[in-house]
Order: sequence, then C-alpha cells, then structure tokens
Amino acid sequence: MEVVASILLDIFFIYAVAVIADELMERIHQPPVIGELLAGVLIGPYALGLLGMPSAGLAELFHSETAAREALNIVYSVLAELGLVILLFFVGLDTRLSSLLRVGGRSAITAVAGIILPFVLGHGFLLVLGLPSIEAFFLGTAMIATSVGITARVLADLGYLRTVEARIIIGAAVLDDILGMILLAIVSGLASPSGVSALGIILLAAEATAFTGFVLLVGTHVIRRFSIHLERLHIQHAPYVVAILVTLGLATLSSFIGLAAVIGAFMAGMVFAESHEKAELERQATSVYALLVPFFFVITGSHVDWRIFLDTSLVGVALAITGLAVVGKLFGCGLGAWGMSLRSMLIVGVGMVPRGEVGLIVASIGLAANVISSEMFSIAVIVSVLTTLIAPPVLSALYGARGFATAKQAEERQELAVEREECGEEERHFPPRL
Repeated sequence: MEVVASILLDIFFIYAVAVIADELMERIHQPPVIGELLAGVLIGPYALGLLGMPSAGLAELFHSETAAREALNIVYSVLAELGLVILLFFVGLDTRLSSLLRVGGRSAITAVAGIILPFVLGHGFLLVLGLPSIEAFFLGTAMIATSVGITARVLADLGYLRTVEARIIIGAAVLDDILGMILLAIVSGLASPSGVSALGIILLAAEATAFTGFVLLVGTHVIRRFSIHLERLHIQHAPYVVAILVTLGLATLSSFIGLAAVIGAFMAGMVFAESHEKAELERQATSVYALLVPFFFVITGSHVDWRIFLDTSLVGVALAITGLAVVGKLFGCGLGAWGMSLRSMLIVGVGMVPRGEVGLIVASIGLAANVISSEMFSIAVIVSVLTTLIAPPVLSALYGARGFATAKQAEERQELAVEREECGEEERHFPPRL
C-alpha cells in the first residue's frame, strides 16, 4: 500500500506542476508545452530531485535502489506514452483522410527533404570533426527525427490544426516517423555484430506501408458505413469507448511491427474522423486529453540533464549542430510549402524542427550499443532540448501575426465547409479550443 501511495503522490505532483506551469505560460502568452517541459527539467532527478527517486518501500520491494528506480521509470514511461497516444488520437480526429490527401504531395516532399538535408549536414559536419563513420551515421539519424507530439500539441493549443500548414506538418511528421524508423533499423543493423539485413529492411518497409494503407483505406470505409450503429451497444458512451479501444489496439499493433505507437494512434483518430459522432468524440476526448497529455511533456523534460549545458567544450559543438539541424529542417521542409507564402513556408519548416524524445531515443540506442560516446550523447540531448524549445514560441509568433490569424480562421471555415459537403454533415460549431 505504501508503494502504491508513493507512486500516486508522484502522479499528483507531476500533474500539479503541469497545471501551475500551464497557468504561468498562459499569463505570459507562451505555449503551455514550454512550461511543462521546463517544469519537468526543474523537478527531475538532475535538478531538484523531486521526481524519479523511489521511496524506501519501493527500494525494499526490489531489494535494490537501482532496480526500484528502473521500475519507477517504467511507470513514468507508460504514463507518458498514454499521454502521447491520446494527443495523436486527438490530432488524427481533427484530420480527415481527404484533407490529408489534398496536401499529400507537399507532405511527402516535406518529409523526404526534411530527412535528406539535415542528415547530410549533420553527418558531414561530424565527419569533418573526425568522428568515426558509424558514430556520425547514428548522430545524423538522430538529427532527422521530428517529434510529432511537440508540434501537434502547439498547433492544438493555438487552435490551428485545420490549417493547410498544419495538415502538411502532421502528414510529413507521420511519414517522417515511418522513414526514420526504417533508417534507424539500418543504422542499428550496422552497429550490431550480425550486420544489417536487406530482407529485414524491406519487410519493415512493406509492413509499414501495408499497415498504414489497410488501416486508413479499410478503416475509414468501415467507420463511414457502420459508426452510426455503435449507439446500439448497451455500454455508456459506446462510440467513444470503441474509439479509445481501437486507438490503444492500433498503437500496440504499430509498436509490434516496429513503428512508433503514435502512428497507430494518429491513424485511429483519422479513421474516427469519418464517423457521424465526430463532434461528440472531440468533446469527450478533450477531458482525457487535459488529464493525460501533460504527463508526457513533464516526464520528457525530467529526462534532461541540465548540467551538460555547463560543459563549454560540448556546448560549442552542440550549438553548431543545433544550427545545422534547424537550417536543415527550415530549408528542407520549407520546400514542401513551395508556392505558398513565405510565412507559410516558415511555419512548415519551423513545425518540423523539434526533435524531442525521438532524437533522444535514437541517441540512446547508439549509446547502449557503444557506438556513440557519452560526450556525443550529451550533444544529442542538447540538440533535442534546444530544437524542442525553439519551435513553440516561433510557431506562436508566426501564427499570431496581425492579419495572418484572421486569414487562417477564414481558411479553417472554408476547410470545414468542404468537409461538411463531402460527408453531408449538418453545420456545427468548432470544438472548444484546448
């Protein structure tokens, strides 16, 4: 009982800190996600040590403080993953397949260019510094990953998920995750003694393509035809319960085939975006969103060791790599919005900048495989932190420019009118802004 109570106290503390941080950020007109990330850094084990330290009862249960800390981290990780899954379900729920297909070409260009240019810049710079090829390859891979969770949260907080730029960013970020996982499989194979299997890479690519295509094409057709019958179930809030069940199932299946769980969650949201109960699903999902999503950002922030910023020998290299990482995404991903306004191109480029937890995962795999040094891992952490903190305020400023916000609201109304015409829906109000 003491162990359960201590974990519940941690959960209460994380959420309380997130609420306070959100309030402070709202008062100074900054995206709440920044406050949650910084709050995580502050209370994490590398700063105040208020989070991540197991209780005496938990240490006694596992007969080791190290094992107890690992168990506690697993609890945090599951909680954070649930928050991320709900976030991407909500984003998918606001993204109809037809809307995404209208910007599919731009999203594909954005994703591919946003992988090639940062990788070339990062890998080339690290080779110039004298790093071994495999280490430069791993760190280059960490530079290409986009944290869809960070950008999606900012766009949701700003209320601009229905804009064309947001569609391009979200579509590109999901494709970026798929391509990133394939590239990660390649570099992981290069680091292992058995080497990389061409057949394994082909199978992973085929599974990812088949999974994505089947879920979106078949799933949307089934939901359009049969979602109205979900109300016949005797359980309360049947459509919402079924939607969450499908979300968790697709997130799990996505993980099992080697993709990120968020891809499955996002596709589940897109599938239920075609349902007749979409507005009600959005309303019901808002409360769960407010409960779980902040855990992801606070816990992610708690993994950051701020002391690495005190090592001047690392910070100089890290700042240079961060600059290349930002420039690579700005120019590479900005190509996806070519032909749109300069501000729209900047929004797409900046929206793809955050590396977040994805870059940390890639770097952690390299560290565990003894392919990258602890110094280079620290640099990867700095790059992930800085790119994550850069994007929210810049996106907020770009979207909040005078005249631009009004134009985007008009664009959203036009987009929603097209969606109503496509599915024959009656007019309804926008869901409340988060």
